[in-house]
Amino acid sequence: MVGTRGIGVARSYCTMLTSRSESSSALPVKLSLVSASLFMGLFFFLPLVLVFGVSLASRGMYGGISWIATLENYQRVFDPLVGVIFFRSLLLAGMTTVICAVVGFPLAYCLARASRQWQLILLTLVMIPFWTNFLVRTYAWVLIFRADGILNSLLIRLGLLDEPLSLLFTDVSVFVGLVYGYLPFMVLPLVAAIERISPLLEDAAFDLYASMGAMFRHVLLPLSKPGFLAGGVLVFIPSLGAFITPYLLGGGQNMMLGTFIQQEFLVARDWPFGSALSFGLMGTVLLLWFLLGRTSLGKDPS
Repeated sequence: MVGTRGIGVARSYCTMLTSRSESSSALPVKLSLVSASLFMGLFFFLPLVLVFGVSLASRGMYGGISWIATLENYQRVFDPLVGVIFFRSLLLAGMTTVICAVVGFPLAYCLARASRQWQLILLTLVMIPFWTNFLVRTYAWVLIFRADGILNSLLIRLGLLDEPLSLLFTDVSVFVGLVYGYLPFMVLPLVAAIERISPLLEDAAFDLYASMGAMFRHVLLPLSKPGFLAGGVLVFIPSLGAFITPYLLGGGQNMMLGTFIQQEFLVARDWPFGSALSFGLMGTVLLLWFLLGRTSLGKDPS
């Protein structure tokens, strides 16, 4: 009887210690969740609420904000001129993403299949542009594309041109600048995806007399899909909202949405309309993200 009672006391004591240890181990997790929630609330959701409130206000007589509620700013978002800028931004961002994928995949494949020594060298070459300021890197293309720049001077000296080309302040210069600026964001996710693909799968495809194109279509491309999706998101979203590259390389004639928003805030001083444009941009990105997620789930074989 005494032994049974002692065993029961021991079990209850062990249960108490276990519950205490579980509660003590769960405390850091709860604290981290609370701190993360506070961080997101203060630095993400609160600014969004403030910007949304400003988007419902009116422009003051001399600029700034007049706290008179109106939906006129969101009506102006659907203006045909804004639609043209939206379409140009979507087109350039989409083309940038596609070209980054086409150019980035061979480079990523070489990186993933290279030896460790060459991987370090190639990754260093890919990351070197990030060691300088983005503004400086973009302005370097101004020196290349302008009428008396490096490219025109070289082509004229080679006898390929009689007079310089007008490359600066065009959609081509903006497109080249965007591809140059965001190509590493496509390469690095593709490297991570290709490294997970066993080279034995490629050897097996060649053993079955598959051509290089067939091996790419049926082996590499499907298994690299996570890298393409991650890189596409990392390239498309900042390209859609870019304003430094369009401002320096496109000028006022080839405006993108990011440049338009920046001018509404700093030049026109129409903060409510600029806030509404920002929410329109964010809504477009969320809609495209939702459609991409549905497409990916619909094609999931599981």
